[in-house]
Amino acid sequence: MHIKSLVVALAAAVSINAWAQAPIVIKFSHVVATDTPKGQAAERFKALAEKATNGRVKVEVYPNSQLYKDKEELEALQLGAVQMLAPSLAKFGPLGVKEFEAFDLPYIFPSKMALYSVTEGPIGKGLLKKLEPKGITGLAYWDNGFKVMSANKPLHTPADFRGQKLRIQSSKVLDAQMRALGANPQVLAFSEVYQALQTGVVDGTENPPSNMFTQKMHEVQKHVTLSNHGYLGYAVIVNKKFWDGLPADIRTSLEKAMAEATTFEKAIAQRDNDLALEAIRKTGKTAIYTLTAAEQAEWRKVLLPVQKLMESRIGAELIGSINKTAAAAK
Repeated sequence: MHIKSLVVALAAAVSINAWAQAPIVIKFSHVVATDTPKGQAAERFKALAEKATNGRVKVEVYPNSQLYKDKEELEALQLGAVQMLAPSLAKFGPLGVKEFEAFDLPYIFPSKMALYSVTEGPIGKGLLKKLEPKGITGLAYWDNGFKVMSANKPLHTPADFRGQKLRIQSSKVLDAQMRALGANPQVLAFSEVYQALQTGVVDGTENPPSNMFTQKMHEVQKHVTLSNHGYLGYAVIVNKKFWDGLPADIRTSLEKAMAEATTFEKAIAQRDNDLALEAIRKTGKTAIYTLTAAEQAEWRKVLLPVQKLMESRIGAELIGSINKTAAAAK
């Protein structure tokens, strides 16, 4: 009896010890392919985080909407069903933090340098702070570059957009942008875009080339216009309660891993977009068009008023600050 009690006690002790040593699991969900800049950076963060914490943290990455689609993932994070996401910045408008929609404004960032002066400076940090009342902690901004337009007809001038059904993310700014061009905006989850293009539910869309290529959208789009009219970026975010509850040393190690993954992500984003564009060109399925200076000026003339139109929603002061900061960084 005594030996039996000892065995039970030892088994319990082993069980408790094993439980105590169980790694902290971070489920990192995103909606794009693994070979996109975001997908590669998520895998890099996983490797860095697990190494930096000596295996005390396990990062499970779920790409390509395996767990949640666009509209579902933020709610899943707030409920604690996943711990980490990297949604596009447009996703925070519907969440109630409309200031993030400034990133959707057409032609607001004249260059990557201008963009980084905003995201890495006081404006970017201040915007991430606005997520905290929603139960979200912002860790970093990831980059996916400037967008091109695609359709099954050439889109060289605003007049070419008339009557075209173009997919957008759920964003009042992107809705206004497409309407300014004369198109009919259609909100669709990212995972549904290829099929919608294939079946003609929508005529075209906007994306950085890496997203377009990895989702095979070029196979169902005959024309691409190198417009660089808007920016697509992401914020890497975590459930605030989960993050605040981590041991301080673990959190510090994860912050360092995230900083390294972010540096890596920014380095590959432009390269991957350039490679994707060249790969699309080589397929011969999609004609790629570069706007002339006159055509670019016409696009700007039609789209720049969207900034003024959105002042009441996003904040005139914020839009002014971004423009000022971006102009100084040119």
